[in-house]
Amino acid sequence: MSETSETSETSETSALVASRALRRRTPLIANLAAAFFSLGGNAIAIVALPIIALQLTGSPLAAGVAGVFATVPLVIGGALGGVLVDRFGFRASSVVADLASAAAVLAIPILHATVGLSFGALLALTFVGGLLDPPGDAAKTSLTPDLAALARTPIARAAGAQSAVQRTASMVGAGTAGVVIGFAGPMPALVVDAAGFVVAALLVFAFVPRGRVWLAAGDAAGDAESGAATAGGRAAFRDGLRFVVRSPLLRAIVLLVTLTNAIDAAGLTVLKPLYATRILGDPAMLGFMVGCFAAGALVGSAVFGAIGHRWSGRTLFAIGFMLAGAPPYLAMALGAQPPVLLPLLAASGLAAGALNPMISTAMYGLIPDGMRARVFGLTTAGVTATMPLGAFLGGAAAAGVGLVPTLAVCGVLYAVLGASPLFLRAFGGLAGAASAPSGASAPSAPSAQGSAPDRSSAVSG
Repeated sequence: MSETSETSETSETSALVASRALRRRTPLIANLAAAFFSLGGNAIAIVALPIIALQLTGSPLAAGVAGVFATVPLVIGGALGGVLVDRFGFRASSVVADLASAAAVLAIPILHATVGLSFGALLALTFVGGLLDPPGDAAKTSLTPDLAALARTPIARAAGAQSAVQRTASMVGAGTAGVVIGFAGPMPALVVDAAGFVVAALLVFAFVPRGRVWLAAGDAAGDAESGAATAGGRAAFRDGLRFVVRSPLLRAIVLLVTLTNAIDAAGLTVLKPLYATRILGDPAMLGFMVGCFAAGALVGSAVFGAIGHRWSGRTLFAIGFMLAGAPPYLAMALGAQPPVLLPLLAASGLAAGALNPMISTAMYGLIPDGMRARVFGLTTAGVTATMPLGAFLGGAAAAGVGLVPTLAVCGVLYAVLGASPLFLRAFGGLAGAASAPSGASAPSAPSAQGSAPDRSSAVSG
């Protein structure tokens, strides 16, 4: 009888432990799921909006102008949104940003179905929607270390999961856009986009607790959501900017990603939509092009999360950058058709998959808790600073010298820039930065092993 009682008590204890573990992990899972729906919506918009611009105007230059209106707010929202997120809280900022994004996106098909959608209205709504993306993304990203601590999950594993979610969202969102556009057109795709933002807001609101009172004692000190609340907005912005500027590694990576993002902005907003519509003859192919890259990147992220962190460093970083960008542009310059182009995009995505976990792991290790959102926001602004110019120049070049020469130049530039970590000393600290414990650094200037910006906000694929 006693043995039966002991067995029953053991089972009850095991069930209780499992239940508590699930409760501790639920907020992290919900935050990752919210990121999936939010970023998946962004992927749909990335595919649908250039096609809408081309349908309204038929002009590559107009598509480039639309790309400017899609990317300028990323710079503004990244620079200023992070300070607001630190002040008002990660959870509240995430919910509000996603709901506002849903309203801005949904207004486009509503106008189209009622009074008519002008090109000017499309630009305005694209700008408003883009302005809200960086604060929402920074809020979810900044929640990750605390939620990982609550779930007792290593930060490197949480960063890998976050990157995998980002890549999965891009893959599923782009594929969804391709299917919906192929059957119903780009406007219904934006309705699906808006629904994704609403789901993301509900997940964070329902399952992510307020503040940090839910962390176990000793998990962390202070309140990350209110860490900047006592500082003035300008002072908080200056502190974050000072932290970024004083890190040699951070400066080097921001510069590299800034330059490659200019190329990617041209590719994603102008060159690839033109290639899909004019060379491949099917606008829906743009969704499958983006989706194949994201699928490869998902596999790359998963592989890196399992074993790749053992080889983090400048060599892997440079190889990832070179293979992620140059081959697809050069293949399109040669007129590659889907049987060749889609597998090549998947292979390039595989190479790119390690980049985000490497960068975000280094950031989580070195950014102080109270500065997370503003530093993430500032680095987002830094890496997106040239995207408006890239989008405009891509449209102007395609209209002026032609699509094929523009694609060839983009491929060569990407290869040169991607190789730069092999020769610049600042990238030597990448592996060391990634090994630092989460939140270990102080607000003062970091060492030469400084932090690195998350490339998740950058345009890729």
